[in-house]
Amino acid sequence: MAPRASWKGYLKLSLVSCPVRLYPATSASERISFNQLHKKTHNRINMKPVDPELGLVERSDLVKGYEYEDKQYIIIDDADLDAVRIESNHTMNIEAFVDEDEVDVIYQDAPYYLAPDGAMAEETFAVLREAMRKSGKLAIARLVLSSRERVVTIGARENGMFVCTLRNPNEVRGTAEYFGNIPAGKPDAEMLQLAEALIKQKETTFDPKNYEDRYEAALMTMIREKLKGHKPIIAAAPERGNVINLMDALKASLSQSKPPAKSKSKADEVAKPAAKKAAAGGAAENPLKANLLKAVGKNKK
Repeated sequence: MAPRASWKGYLKLSLVSCPVRLYPATSASERISFNQLHKKTHNRINMKPVDPELGLVERSDLVKGYEYEDKQYIIIDDADLDAVRIESNHTMNIEAFVDEDEVDVIYQDAPYYLAPDGAMAEETFAVLREAMRKSGKLAIARLVLSSRERVVTIGARENGMFVCTLRNPNEVRGTAEYFGNIPAGKPDAEMLQLAEALIKQKETTFDPKNYEDRYEAALMTMIREKLKGHKPIIAAAPERGNVINLMDALKASLSQSKPPAKSKSKADEVAKPAAKKAAAGGAAENPLKANLLKAVGKNKK
């Protein structure tokens, strides 16, 4: 079955345009979900609309209303919504181009794929796609999705394009309330260098397949066991010891892990002189620093 487009219209750059289709790039259909049942009958519960005065009502009797004052509504019907026509209802008009790193990740919302709508659109689509690919830019455009105009970025991706809706600035909270009281002091230079060496030891190439949803997998295992008539397997969380300080946690972590990265030049540069200094008692004044030195040396072995 062919995927269903979320939006159909035109991608337009100045006087150049081509028909396109927009498709959701992600799906939640594989997630485990639960239905609400009555505890005795196990019948699925139906959620029905209820009017405080009339009781149960038919969905065909429902209308849209905008609350302009407390408990005061103005009725909005389909004809009213159809009358609100702007260009982005059916046209994704490219307004500007920006560097990819200029778009803060906090503004990125939902991802979509963009494809040409029909063979006649393929040539124009390919020209726009390759022009963006070679320039290394993202396009900024607007379109109406779910009765709301969204600002989007558009970029080349394989043979198609990748679209990401952006959050409105008033939806993004400022950082002052959360970061304002965090001290801005600089950490000890040597300890910072040691921490960088530990990070270097754990460097690898990101592959999302290595980070499956373990809770979802455990949940499915429990469901399968129940289907077989078995009691659920209760997997206890690992016990956490009492951590006296940061270095106790660092030392325990380093003793259990193996660095995935083969490169160790930076670790060598830091660990060798650091280990010598620790052996000579040079770091004795700072227990945290001494333990960091030991952790790097132990992880090296």
